[in-house]
Amino acid sequence: MIKTLLEFSQSTGIYGFMNSAWGWPIAESLHFVGLCLIIGTVGVFDLRLMGLAKATPLKALHRLVPLGVAGYLLNVTTGIMFLTTAPDQYLFNPAVQTKLLFMLIAGINMLFFYATTATATRATPALAQAPLRARVIGTISLTCWLAVIVCGRLITYYRPPYHWYFWCQ
Repeated sequence: MIKTLLEFSQSTGIYGFMNSAWGWPIAESLHFVGLCLIIGTVGVFDLRLMGLAKATPLKALHRLVPLGVAGYLLNVTTGIMFLTTAPDQYLFNPAVQTKLLFMLIAGINMLFFYATTATATRATPALAQAPLRARVIGTISLTCWLAVIVCGRLITYYRPPYHWYFWCQ
């Protein structure tokens, strides 16, 4: 798996770019911008679902969701760049695995929101509290995204055991 990811990275030019003088800093900066877009839109929407800023209509906040999606796509792109450039540092890292788990939970939570609650939530007038299900979904979403941020910061502090490198080759 590690060899395959490295070969992909090298054949697409990602490896060369990431190992240039500005590659990693540019990718990290773009990853941070993507995170800001996610938290700045999805986070604010979740806080409103949870009951803060009730004067702001949920329908108006929902228009910001495409910015959050753009941030998510930016982070997926830069995350793939990190992973394929140094797969041995990411594949077996418990912080990365936990981060991906919380991203999965957030994604399932979002799908559940749109399948069960979004229509009723959009109809919630300003100054009104969102339905209980929406408040719970917002709390789960915000908790997941905060956990993603924490796990992202912990990635550099957890390295897989040295013997994993030999086992994976």
